[in-house]
Amino acid sequence: MTGFAGVRKAAGQGEIVITLKSVNHRGLDLHFHLPPELDELESELRAIFKSAVVRGHVQIQVAMAWSGENAAGLNRALMSHYVSAFREAQRIHGLPDQQPDLNSALRLPGMLQTGVESEATEEMAAAVLAGAREALSAFNQCRETEGAAMAKEMRDRTATLVGLTVRIEEIRASAVPAFQKRLRERLEELLSPGAIEPQRLAQEAALAADRSDIAEELVRLKTHAAQLDAMLAGEGEVGKRLDFLLQEMNREANTILSKTGGLGDLGLTITELALAAKSEVDKIREQALNLE
Repeated sequence: MTGFAGVRKAAGQGEIVITLKSVNHRGLDLHFHLPPELDELESELRAIFKSAVVRGHVQIQVAMAWSGENAAGLNRALMSHYVSAFREAQRIHGLPDQQPDLNSALRLPGMLQTGVESEATEEMAAAVLAGAREALSAFNQCRETEGAAMAKEMRDRTATLVGLTVRIEEIRASAVPAFQKRLRERLEELLSPGAIEPQRLAQEAALAADRSDIAEELVRLKTHAAQLDAMLAGEGEVGKRLDFLLQEMNREANTILSKTGGLGDLGLTITELALAAKSEVDKIREQALNLE
């Protein structure tokens, strides 16, 4: 799921800035961007996020902004070495003449120096962890709003799916003679000269009847739709459970499509409705991949 949150927390003679961004992902993929002096906090931060986020590719950016004499200043010696190395690499490898990338240079560890300790103080660590929890709360509120909108769309599509299933059931009742005709033709083939044994005949007749009727698939499709609606109305993590349920619904729609051939116009109508139902299942699956 997508989401965004940003928090600023005072820390000594400066402040901590925490920014969270996420995009959709099948699992949980956390990426931390911390100043070197805060690297030791990554494991604690990771535990905080794993306790409250289940899905998403999440970028966690933590920056420190100092004021007064502690404000960041350029490490002139390091910048000089960077530019010299850049020019030397151009000369040795015959690269086109161009200017060094200042943005890349300023991101190098140690390029910007401050008048504070190189290790995180207890006050800084406390500010970072408190800010992370605060940002995470706002972040999840943002994701909950998006999730509610997605759940509503999925419930609407589920209602459409149930309507299509009911329509197929109505048409199936009218198509019973066609089902019986196809079964009778199959039995006539089995009873042609050189007929098979009675036991085998009974087995083939049962298989032919099963392959011609879609009653069970329609019942299961409606049952799964009710389960899906109940999951969306409930609480807690539902994304991964929906994945499995929607696979089953897709399988039922495919089975209906495979059984409705050779039934004339009624069969074509059922096929069109089943394709529409399958399309709704696919669209719900797309949304379910984003839902936590």
